[in-house]
Amino acid sequence: MECDHWDIRDDEDEGIARAVVASAADAIVALDRDLSVVSWNPAAERLFGWPADEILGRRPPFVPEELMAEHNAVLERVRTGGTVQLRTRRFRRDGTLIEVQADISGLRTPSGALLGYVGVYHQRDDNEAARARSVRRAQLVRRLTDVVGDINAELDQNVVLDRIAGSLTELTGADAGGFVLIDGEKLRLVSSHRLPEGMKGATADLGSSLVGKLLRTGKPVILETGPEGLQDLIWAQLDGLHTIAVGIAAVGGRPYGALYALFARRKPGHVELELLELLAGHAGIAVGNAVAYQDAVRQRAHERAVFDASADGIAVLSESGTVTRWNPKAAELTGYAYEDVIGRPPPFDLPAPGEKLTFQLESGRWLDVLCATIPETGEIVADFRDITSAKELEEAKDLFLATTSHELRTPITVVTGFASTLADRWDKLSDADRRAHVHTIAERAKSLGRLIDHLLLGARAGAAEPSVRDEAFDLAERVRAATLGLPVLSDRHRVEVRVPDDLPLVRGDALATDILLDQLLENAFKYSPDGGLIQVSAWAEETRVVLTVDDEGIGIAPSDRERVFERFVQGESGDRRRFGGVGLGLYIVRSLARAQGGEVAALPRPEGGTRMQFVLRREGFVTAPDTPGR
Repeated sequence: MECDHWDIRDDEDEGIARAVVASAADAIVALDRDLSVVSWNPAAERLFGWPADEILGRRPPFVPEELMAEHNAVLERVRTGGTVQLRTRRFRRDGTLIEVQADISGLRTPSGALLGYVGVYHQRDDNEAARARSVRRAQLVRRLTDVVGDINAELDQNVVLDRIAGSLTELTGADAGGFVLIDGEKLRLVSSHRLPEGMKGATADLGSSLVGKLLRTGKPVILETGPEGLQDLIWAQLDGLHTIAVGIAAVGGRPYGALYALFARRKPGHVELELLELLAGHAGIAVGNAVAYQDAVRQRAHERAVFDASADGIAVLSESGTVTRWNPKAAELTGYAYEDVIGRPPPFDLPAPGEKLTFQLESGRWLDVLCATIPETGEIVADFRDITSAKELEEAKDLFLATTSHELRTPITVVTGFASTLADRWDKLSDADRRAHVHTIAERAKSLGRLIDHLLLGARAGAAEPSVRDEAFDLAERVRAATLGLPVLSDRHRVEVRVPDDLPLVRGDALATDILLDQLLENAFKYSPDGGLIQVSAWAEETRVVLTVDDEGIGIAPSDRERVFERFVQGESGDRRRFGGVGLGLYIVRSLARAQGGEVAALPRPEGGTRMQFVLRREGFVTAPDTPGR
């Protein structure tokens, strides 16, 4: 064999050395540092069956796959200065396995530099020893299988790591063990066994650690007995530490962490390295399972939070059409609790996937329902939302258009009729008749003008908050002006004004308040068709001034006391609808009140009828008024 770095004194000595190797009764196999065969003596040809010219320069093919971890561990042990004797098995060229005794040592220069490895093999006929070795190996494999099963049975990542650290010391005989997590360019101790509790969480630089060294070599395990590994920050506290074995645990094909087996009293051999390598591989699988499980748990928790917090009702149906999931909003919208629907068909029909179904529940609520099928499971996801407000607005707009057309057509028809009569029969009408016709035309034109004003005010209020002034003005004066002359408008109504002379000034817009008061008074007359008392009262409170307009009319249903302030609404169809109008008056009233920093509300009267309460800020106070009626 060629050994260029040896100090060979003369050709005679070299020839003697070659003769010794060639004449040896045992098979002698020499490998370089790349594990390629550089020497293969005749005894090796006889034992393994390969001639030298077929084997030189290539890796020996005689190591069984299941013993590669053992083979690597032996070479690692020899590399650090030891000599290993073991009983093992090797392949022959014909594919048969033979039991051999192997003595492995380092091939070194006189100065100690490692050139490769030398193995001396002879076949063993000691069946009892082979059986004993097989029994021991089988026991270790069974125990490793039990340990792996125990680790994989747990899905909590922290528990998995603790079990790995504990199993490491049991299987390798190490005095202590730990699992370090590769966190960027750092190592972090996340689990340990037989180490001080205070060490957990300690960190070290990856590049200068044994893990970094192991990653650079590309090997699965490494054994370190020199000072380099013993100075590692994480392990320096272990008394008597003399040897460290490290194995990489990979998750998803990428290094995730490493197992450290720490020896302070006994020395590890190739078996310990083999077990460390096997355990590291299984540890990667177990940690990967735990990570995947925790990711799935987090994902399910996220999906559950979104499902439960959705503003839409969501139901998941099995392939057979029964409800398996029902979120809180679904229960709120439909009135059916989770317990009422689970395992049963949903309480409404479903549209075809991709289509929309709009329907009304018995409660009167309108829903839009959409469906989608999950191809992988056959499940159906139904999403439904409340469109009652939109439906009511749509109906209100339709009613508004019909009502507005009627309200506009009536005065126009009257004006047209009387104007045509005047044009066609002017000479035949008396002066009194002509005056009466002109008066009627003027009144109807005025009514038409008020309607147009309401439409314009309603449009402006809907587009943006009305522009109003913020100044001090006398509310009592505005009330007296608004009610002046009202008593003579109707012989069936009595108007009573109760406003103290010392009512304080208020903040707001006098013109907007005039429009607001006119509308409240007009409503009081309109919705009191049988007459009765209309009372206007005002009084001062700490930071506000309150004005009420009471009537003894038909009143407002409790469910409509807020709705009457919406656009196009006059309460439910029925008594209030027979009084005409387009449903914009109170909407304009509230818009003007709030624009001034005030508020308006519809309240019941114990004696019957309605109380409209209007609140404004007192001059000198910037605090907004409390909600009326409190």
